[in-house]
Amino acid sequence: MIRNEEVQWFATTFGRVADNIEIGVRGKSHVVRLTLTCLFAGGHLLLEDNPGTGKTQLAKALANSIRGTHSRIQFTPDLLPTDITGVMVYDQRDQRFSFRKGPIFATIVLADEINRASPKTQSALLEVMEEGRVTADGVGHTVGSPFMVIATQNPIEQAGTYRLPEAQLDRFLMKTSIGYPAYDITVALLADAENRDRSAAVEPVIAAEAVDQMTAMVTGVHVDAAILSYVARLSEESRRHPNVSLGLSVRGGLAFIRCAKVWAVSQGRGYVVPEDINDLAHPVLAHRILLSDEAQFTGVQIASVIDELMNDVAAPAYRAG
Repeated sequence: MIRNEEVQWFATTFGRVADNIEIGVRGKSHVVRLTLTCLFAGGHLLLEDNPGTGKTQLAKALANSIRGTHSRIQFTPDLLPTDITGVMVYDQRDQRFSFRKGPIFATIVLADEINRASPKTQSALLEVMEEGRVTADGVGHTVGSPFMVIATQNPIEQAGTYRLPEAQLDRFLMKTSIGYPAYDITVALLADAENRDRSAAVEPVIAAEAVDQMTAMVTGVHVDAAILSYVARLSEESRRHPNVSLGLSVRGGLAFIRCAKVWAVSQGRGYVVPEDINDLAHPVLAHRILLSDEAQFTGVQIASVIDELMNDVAAPAYRAG
């Protein structure tokens, strides 16, 4: 069980890191907190957004805030798996092969426009995300910890793209979007047009090792049986929904609980409440629910299906304390 002083330290540190990231990504506190929730839950984030909304700034500001390394991989149709993972090279001086690490070996990896690469290359990235290691010539090379991939998809210009299979989408802990900034934030950004990299001003708040420490703390957050039952019922109802052909899997339910634990402790609670589940419903479920062909043809939106689920399944009248 997580101690109260640990809860307060976690919430304070979480808030400090979130505020620090907003130096590079202004006016997007909710998205920043979702990103940090993903990080401390040990997962990866999928951003589906228009170009120029600050995805690279978010990844770099996050890496700088935790004193970590950052890399960016631009996905293109001709990108090879070894361009991500690394390659064996022959050293003439030593007369032997050695492994040259690829850009996946970083604390925060931005996989830009992941749906523009071939399925084989996508699979190479997703495999490292799941396993946390790269195997070359039978030798494993761990990517280290903490390790987080922020992958992006462009919702426009879909020609020449390879859609991620639904089973692979489930590898991402959450899916969200940054969106365009509010009017006043846009004016402020335009006034600072000479500053082309706002994330460069982001100084470290914590060391990368502290991320692992905070992730370990999350395991002690209490989840009542009523909350577990609530998530289980949401999962079952998602599979029965008339507009859904593929509902929430068990892995998706586990992701829900992992995220809810971080979300709860970031707000100064050592226990999960139903509101935590409601707050995270869209980013956790959006990429895990597949609409039926008929529903897609008639223009049904996944967001509306999620809203129906949350309204139809009664939340438990529960509060720990």
